[in-house]
Amino acid sequence: MNWLEGLECSMRAGEKRLAVLIDPDDLPPGKAWHDFLERLSASPVTDVLIGGSLLIHREVQDIMSTLRQRISKPLVLFPGEPEQVTSGADALLFLSLISGRNPELLVGKHVNAALRIRRMKLEVIPTGYMLIGDGPLTTAAYMSQTLPIPKNKPAIASATAAAGELLGLRLMYLDAGSGARDPIPNNMIAAVREQVRCPIVVGGGLNDAPSIRAAWCSGADLVVVGTAIEKRPTDFSWLPDPKIKMSIQATPSSDVPPVDTRNSL
Repeated sequence: MNWLEGLECSMRAGEKRLAVLIDPDDLPPGKAWHDFLERLSASPVTDVLIGGSLLIHREVQDIMSTLRQRISKPLVLFPGEPEQVTSGADALLFLSLISGRNPELLVGKHVNAALRIRRMKLEVIPTGYMLIGDGPLTTAAYMSQTLPIPKNKPAIASATAAAGELLGLRLMYLDAGSGARDPIPNNMIAAVREQVRCPIVVGGGLNDAPSIRAAWCSGADLVVVGTAIEKRPTDFSWLPDPKIKMSIQATPSSDVPPVDTRNSL
């Protein structure tokens, strides 16, 4: 069973998953890096994503072999640029930025990287990548030169995700962006969940256990934590265990009203 098939099985079974996003440029140095890997290995994290919007100091390839040796969890590439694609991962999120209208990030860079990726024989997952937010400007929005979908427009998000799925994309990734002040609203996650059958990944602005659980309860199948771990690399104890069953009532959900798609576009 490949990585996407496993995620789809988890979705059908109602099982949630939790990922840490590792940006090679923001890793702790020396022994602290190895200690970080030990804590990560023992944590409730189920998956590890690797990549970043802009890499200056380190390359993905530099850390892939270490991760493979020290971590038994699935390793998934989340590349900000084609140059970040390297061998050794379990899967590659082949991101198409469907929330924006930058042709280079819809298909342009994909053409440049396609044949090289095929030679690597990676599991490639066509992924609809959607930036969500009202500001301040995140690195992802700046680097992509696109406007995010406003947080108060769940119908735009759900229609965009539906279009992506109809085009054949197998995964939807809703991202508030690295260092986002707030997470994606739960009613937007729920609106997307109503419109697509594929797994949903949600990341950005998830800085505590209640916000992660709320995203799960709203329809996210895999929640991604990045900046919060970078700020607290020595403490994984606050991360919720996705194996612990939740009831919707256990997590505040007052911000998940029914979505009226008639007037919100």
